[in-house]
Parts: sequence; C-alpha cells; structure tokens
Amino acid sequence: MSKPAPKGMQRNLANYGDAGFSVFLRKAFIKALGYTDEALSRPIIGIVDTASGYNACHRNVPDLIEAASRGVMLAGGIPVPFPVISIQESFANPTSMYLRNLMAMDAEEMIRAQPMDAVILLGGCDKTVPALLMGAASANVPAIMLVTGPMLAGSWRGEKLGACTDCRRFWARYRAGEMTDAEINEVNAELAPTIGTCGVMGTASTMALTVEAMGMMLPGGAAVPAVHAERRRLAEQTGARAVSMAAEGLTPDRIMTPAAFRNALRVLLAVGGSTNALIHLTAMAGRLGIGIDLEGFDKLGRETPVLVDLKPTGQHYMEDLYKAGGLTPILRELGSLIDRSCLTVTGQTLGETIDAAPPSWQQDVIRPLGNPVYANGAMAVLRGNLAPDGAIIKQAAATQSLLQHEGRAVVFDGLPDLAARLDSPDLDVTADDILVLRNAGPKGAPGMPEAGYIPIPKKLALQGVKDMVRISDARMSGTAYGTIVLHIAPESAAGGPLALVQTGDHIRLDTTGRRIDLLVSDAELQKRRAALPPLPSGDGRRGYEKLYFDSVTQADSGCDFDFAVPEITQTVP
Repeated sequence: MSKPAPKGMQRNLANYGDAGFSVFLRKAFIKALGYTDEALSRPIIGIVDTASGYNACHRNVPDLIEAASRGVMLAGGIPVPFPVISIQESFANPTSMYLRNLMAMDAEEMIRAQPMDAVILLGGCDKTVPALLMGAASANVPAIMLVTGPMLAGSWRGEKLGACTDCRRFWARYRAGEMTDAEINEVNAELAPTIGTCGVMGTASTMALTVEAMGMMLPGGAAVPAVHAERRRLAEQTGARAVSMAAEGLTPDRIMTPAAFRNALRVLLAVGGSTNALIHLTAMAGRLGIGIDLEGFDKLGRETPVLVDLKPTGQHYMEDLYKAGGLTPILRELGSLIDRSCLTVTGQTLGETIDAAPPSWQQDVIRPLGNPVYANGAMAVLRGNLAPDGAIIKQAAATQSLLQHEGRAVVFDGLPDLAARLDSPDLDVTADDILVLRNAGPKGAPGMPEAGYIPIPKKLALQGVKDMVRISDARMSGTAYGTIVLHIAPESAAGGPLALVQTGDHIRLDTTGRRIDLLVSDAELQKRRAALPPLPSGDGRRGYEKLYFDSVTQADSGCDFDFAVPEITQTVP
C-alpha cells in the first residue's frame, strides 16, 4: 500500500539525507516567525507576492495579501506569502515580454521548492498573469488566480479618459501639433488616476477575463476595480477557496483543459481583446501539452462577434463593464458557443457558476449576439509569402477601408532605424504606403516589443493622416488601434521572409482572403535570400540573455522557452 502524499510542512523537503531532520530544521527556523506547532499542522497556502515600487498596477497587493490571508485562516489554513519577480509594462527594459518567461520560471520553481498545499497567484499587469499561470501549470499544485483589478477612469476638461488607449490617442494628437505642451501634461496627470491595471480592454483586462472564462479565477473576479472594497472581499473568498482546493487536490491540469482554452479564446474574441492574449494563451496551453491551432482560432473568430463596447474597439471602460455585470452576461450572451461543462476553481462547472450568478440587467456595454459591436470577428489570422507561419490583425480596431490594401513598402530595419528616420521631413512616404518594421520579433529586438504600433510619420500626422497599414514581427499593446499586422512568423531575425522586403516593393493585404503577400517574384526573393548576412546567434551573449536567445520560440508557439514545453498531444480549437 502506497504512502499518502506529504502535506503541509512535510512537502518539498530540503535534501539533507534525513527527512526527519529536514522537517525538524524547517520547523525550527519558521518558529522564529512566531508560529506554534498547532498552526504549522494546518494546510499551507502560498500566496505569490508581486508587489514592487515600480509597479503601480500592483500597489494594492499588500491589501489583497492581507485579505486573502484572512480567508485562508478562516478556512483553517496557514497563509505564507512569498515574493517572485514583478513586471510592470512601462518599466521593463528591453520589454516586459522578454522577462515573462523568467517570471514563469521563478514562479514554477518557488512553488516546487517551498512547502504549500495550494497557491494563490496574485498578479495583474500584462505579463504577470500569464507568467504565473505558466509556472503554476508546470508545477501543477492546486492554484487559483487573483488579479489586482482595473483602475478607474480619469477626466480631462469634461472628457472621460484612461490608460492607455487614450495615452496613444492624445500622444498622436500632440505629435500632430493639435495639443500644446501644457495640455499634454494635463492629460498625462489624468490617464492613470488610481492604482490598478489599465481600464480599457488592454492585455491586463483581456487576460483577467479569459482566465475567469477558463475557470482559474473565482466568478466575477476579472472586472472588479482595484480600489473597490469588493476586490478585497474577493481576495478573502479566494483565500478560503484555496484551502478547499488543497483538500480536494484540484490541480490546474483538471481545469486548464482544451475545452477551457477554447472558452478562453471565445471570450478573447467576444470582448475585442488584446492580440497579446493569443501569444499568452498559447504559452499557457503549451505548458500542458496543448497546442493552439491558428486556423481553428480564425474559424472561431468568424463565428464570434465582438459584443463588448469597450476601448479601443468601443467607447466604455472596465469600470463600466463591472457595473454591467462583468464576464457573466458575456458568457450568457455567447450561449451555446461556450462549453458549460468545464470544471472551475469553485469545484463546479462553468455552467453551474453562470446559473448561480445574479440575473443580468439592462445595460449598454455588452451587446446582444444579434447586434454586435463588430460582426466579423475581432481578429483574423493571415498567411501568405510574408507570413508562412502566420500573422495577426485586429480587424475590429482597424480602419475598415484599409483591410483590403496594396501599397509600396517603406522599410525600417529595426527600432534604431525607426527612431532615426520616422519623423524626418525627408522621409519618402505617403499615406498609401505600407510601413514595415523588422528585427523587432522575439529574437530580433529582443523580446518582441510593443513596437508594432508604429507612429504615423510626423510629416503625415501634421497633414491629418490618422491611420496607415503597418506590418511587423513585433507586438502591439492591447490598448492600441489601427490597421496593423503583427506577430509575423517566422520573424526576420530567424530567417523569415520579412528580412527580404525592400523599400519600394509592393505588398498586398487581403484580410478577406486572410493573406499578406510581398509582390516580388520567387526568383528575386531567392536572390535576395542568398545575399542576406548570417542570422544572429547566441555567441558572445551570457546569462539570461543567452538562455532567452537560444531557447525562445516564435509567436505562433507562444514565445515560450522550447525546453519548458512538453510534447504537444492535443490541439485547440
């Protein structure tokens, strides 16, 4: 008869060659914190602490740890907070994406290394949520997500605004000479008026909603503002539920199933969410041996209209979605498009949690299925000779007249080249041209920055041009908008066809046909490829930079580390 799995202080012992001594020594040191033997006999619930002085999105983490700890103790457990890396989008050089996998490794190894019967994953800002779930999926200890919550909107001269769609909108106006220095500084002070994550449908909001739809968060947990008392009540309930999950052995692999990821992808499309979320969901699924099929995702998009009227696709903010009922009315509106049989962290199915929620009420943020914000799918997957392994366009946030377009390429060879030439009065560019940025992918940048939102060249912005077709192997913020083709794979630094484009070439964007093509003969492309310099290598790099460069995968595989992903045995959708 096999021995029961170790629990509490008996878990994940330090190796001294004597298990009894390992427990003895562990208890001796933790008693220095004032614990009694009775306390140390209870289930241990780890709480990931992602607070940082650089991270205003996580300013309420100490409050949420206190509230979650209260819930753990009320349920008979012992809470033990522990730190991991904290990533704030605008404070991470070279990019937050560069550090996401490092945070995932940190979370996974700390969950594995330390005694905990369950773990509360406390994150919020863009890359922290997927990083924590990637780590938790690999460690496969009972885990539950708790996000910090969105900020409230600000106001400038009577206009409601917030981070960060309005950051980009007002900065574009400033670049076009429509605002003074004093006015842009006034706006700057109102864009993030409270703590919390961006209050529009950026990556943080998108990930929160998709994770709730996946079942890894308590119902209602995605949309509650960071500063509301309900956010702390959710934290308390999360703490209590973590204790029950430990007793039930409810591990991530039982919740994060192919069907649950399909639900998450449905919600990503229905909310008009961030293109970044597709990369993150792909990485999260990969940790469980589940692949995301881009053609299948495109098919979901054709079936799933955008229902949520929220910036950048619509007009409202996350606080308005919270007042409208959060995720539940979205799931109800999607109806049979959602798999209600999926298990959630509550121990109930998604359908049971939907039915148990209060009835929906009249509101104007979530549209009926028959009257969507955008009928043709939030995103489209493109192929073609420029993107053999795929590219993404957020067509719901694009200028519709540009979705079918042929134009002359104006090529920027990387971020330094873009910075040096974009605003030059001598730049040879017209509004009908297509801006091309390369060497901005996972390896090329490195870290696949949110540089795909290439600013309109200043000479054109001053003429009133608001949008152009822009293509790159980079990402863009979920808060951004415009006719922008992203995530071109393979990237140019990995030998992708983007490396072959020259200024003056013609490119055709055929969103209806799901293609992006360079209109140059195969013979000419072969000639150009033969003349390319050798691809960059990991030689001369060290530390994490070398690990990242040698191991990171392409956008279509989630930009995870190849060694962190098991064999893919299932695909979604």
